[in-house]
Amino acid sequence: MCAMVLVADDDPRHAEGIRRYLVAAGHETIVVHDGRAALDAARRARPDLLILDVMMPGLDGLQVCRTVRQESDVLVLMLTARSAESDLLLGLELGADDYLTKPFSPRELVARTRTLLRRAPRGAPAPTDRGVRQIGRISVDPVGHHVTVDGERIECTRGEFAILAAMSEQPDRVFTRAQLLHHTRGLDRSSTERTIDVHMMNLRRKIETDPRRPRQLLTVHGVGYKLALGPTP
Repeated sequence: MCAMVLVADDDPRHAEGIRRYLVAAGHETIVVHDGRAALDAARRARPDLLILDVMMPGLDGLQVCRTVRQESDVLVLMLTARSAESDLLLGLELGADDYLTKPFSPRELVARTRTLLRRAPRGAPAPTDRGVRQIGRISVDPVGHHVTVDGERIECTRGEFAILAAMSEQPDRVFTRAQLLHHTRGLDRSSTERTIDVHMMNLRRKIETDPRRPRQLLTVHGVGYKLALGPTP
């Protein structure tokens, strides 16, 4: 799949290396070197995918992601040298679809790009053959692409919604992380398993009354996660 990709990285040499690999993979690629230029280019060029370095002068990647996500549903891949859980939580909560921690190989980035574009192309139609699913306090609408808890709508990122949609289709089934990755982007488990854990922590903060003692989004130790039919006692 050929796409328009916008790369925002303040290291010109690093950005040029990424550009070359993306062009070789058949993608039209624009490169900018700071956050404000990234916003301008995203609004002007309307890319299919935005690759954002977290650490940039002026507006950093997280600030750009926050603004872009308010304006469009463009796919966002974050590049970060940080490994702290709080940074990963914030990036995904702001709406990033995936992240890569430096150092990484350009081939890995191209593979992630390919998978993101294949699994979540811009303008993909929403499913139309399934009704609203009510699971305990949680209501999932695959057609309207929204979630409510006790009747109040909550904001979900693309990845969070994909997880809830998959789990709500088969309540009380235990899903492995690899299976949930398949429903979101189908990425390699060994390098992206942490993404599912982060999504689940974010969902618990939005859905559970006490995220430390979840009653519906449950961990099945040694296996994965399940969405309980009703709050556990």
